Amino acid sequence: MRFPYGIADFRKIREEGYFYVDRTDRIARIEEAGSQLLFLRPRRFGKSLWLSTLENYYDLARAVDFERLFGGLKISRNPTPLHNRYFMMRWDFSAVDPKGDADAIAAALHRHVNDAIEAFATRYRDMIEHPIECHPSDALWSFGRLLTAISTTPYKLYLLIDEYDNFANEVMVSPLRGAHRYEELVQGEGAIKTFFKAVKSAAGGRGLDRVFITGISPVVLSDITSGYNVAKDITHLDDYHDLCGFTTGELAEAIAGVLAARSLPDERMPEILGLLQRLYNGYRFGEGDNPLLYNPTLALYFLDYFSRYGRYPRQMLDDNLAMDRHRIQYVARLPHGETLVNRALDASHPITVAQLVNRFGVQDMLSAPRDPAFLATLLYYFGVLTLAGRDALGKLLLTIPNQVIRKLYAERLQEQVLPDYGDQEQRQRVVERFYATGDLGPLCDFLEQRYFKVFDNRDLRWSNELVVKTAFLVTLFNDAFYLIDSEPALGRGYGDLLLRVRPDMRQYALLDHLLEFKAVGLKAVGLTGAELAARTQEQLRTLPAVADTLREAEAQLARYRSALEATGGPLKLQTHAVVCIGLERLVFADRRLE
Repeated sequence: MRFPYGIADFRKIREEGYFYVDRTDRIARIEEAGSQLLFLRPRRFGKSLWLSTLENYYDLARAVDFERLFGGLKISRNPTPLHNRYFMMRWDFSAVDPKGDADAIAAALHRHVNDAIEAFATRYRDMIEHPIECHPSDALWSFGRLLTAISTTPYKLYLLIDEYDNFANEVMVSPLRGAHRYEELVQGEGAIKTFFKAVKSAAGGRGLDRVFITGISPVVLSDITSGYNVAKDITHLDDYHDLCGFTTGELAEAIAGVLAARSLPDERMPEILGLLQRLYNGYRFGEGDNPLLYNPTLALYFLDYFSRYGRYPRQMLDDNLAMDRHRIQYVARLPHGETLVNRALDASHPITVAQLVNRFGVQDMLSAPRDPAFLATLLYYFGVLTLAGRDALGKLLLTIPNQVIRKLYAERLQEQVLPDYGDQEQRQRVVERFYATGDLGPLCDFLEQRYFKVFDNRDLRWSNELVVKTAFLVTLFNDAFYLIDSEPALGRGYGDLLLRVRPDMRQYALLDHLLEFKAVGLKAVGLTGAELAARTQEQLRTLPAVADTLREAEAQLARYRSALEATGGPLKLQTHAVVCIGLERLVFADRRLE
């Protein structure tokens, strides 16, 4: 099997026999939805491939290829009357260089659109007799000439705009003059606003019949206000929930094909699918209770590697998505952003908002937000939070979708708390010892000396127990060795942190670990901070409040162990009860492997 990792060209995928998940039945629904549409999804979520599908379906110049490209797909059973009835033009704003000042970016935008117009003129030269002139520095003038030429034909234009906010987002999140340059581009007669005013005007009877826009967030459209206020946002409509992304059934079918092609046993399917569910699944976009989706880029990254080599990739996060950590960092730098970003790591208390904010501009974020909904919604659009149902009051729950995204949060916090090489080297030594032996002593010492002192001076002290859990999660996170579950459901309860060895890593000297965290205050133990620092682990364990709390945690761990063992599968499980005293000392008890 051939998987189109990194390929967003529908024609190439169909002609060369690549794996393709058929969404062409949505084309009719797209036509019915409106003539100017906005569709938002996170980076690398298949938006460009969808635009390529539309381009090939509607293109006048590809009418003779319709049966070859779309034959056998869902749309071929009942194609719409509009297929192959449009001149097609595509602007890809991810190709616009975001470097330099606002004037340089505007010039790059004009060059990009002019290039698209020149390519259009070449492509349709046998269908349009009227010449299409291009002004070297004014693409809007060129666009006007293109519309004039189209008006001499019986056809109209369908404009596709891919990643409409890409270069604007890059400017916005840039630490160096980002906000200033961004404002120059979207306000007044800024380049972005001017271009969208031209698109709006062209769609008002000047030959532009349909527009389909993709992007990440509505921020740019909000900031250009009346420049383009005619698009219908289909982002959250249930009809288009899975327009991009894979369902579990579709991924299972692909895995089955790989197993058959490589003569691997079908019995491996549950293991592989379970791994991918933890790593890549978890996205929900529609307003209803829609099935969770897999990130298609990550899924194809895995499938491409596994089909070639018959084993799992060592690194489960595609490097092309690792840059989303910068977007998390951007939100963390905004007013109140640090608190919200770090709260997201607490799976037991999802972030809640009454509703997603659909129309908000950059000034709403740069100034102190009125409520967390602004920042939480931005994290949702970036794809690092996703919808997870509603709470008892009907508020939306937002959680981190999967382990590879949780890794971005963990690494960001780890780098902030431990910026020095020496600290990172020491962290690696103590966690690797813990992975292999379950020895908590060096790890607890490290956390007391490094993490707690930093946490105490940051906006991270939501509760002692949560801070401790976050410190362990961030310190121990390693997706090369483990599947890491925060708040895993175990029987009728929820564990705090489970490190389950990856199936392909069980041959090595790695233990499975289940940790339960508790907290007691200084008043409960009757000691001052200085007295607490002078006590040994053994002395602290005998304190009544600590001993009682340890027993409570160990009783929970015994129940969780039984629940894990009942699920079957190989486990080399060690359990650890950890009590934090006043965010200063850690006391632990563990059960060795039985």
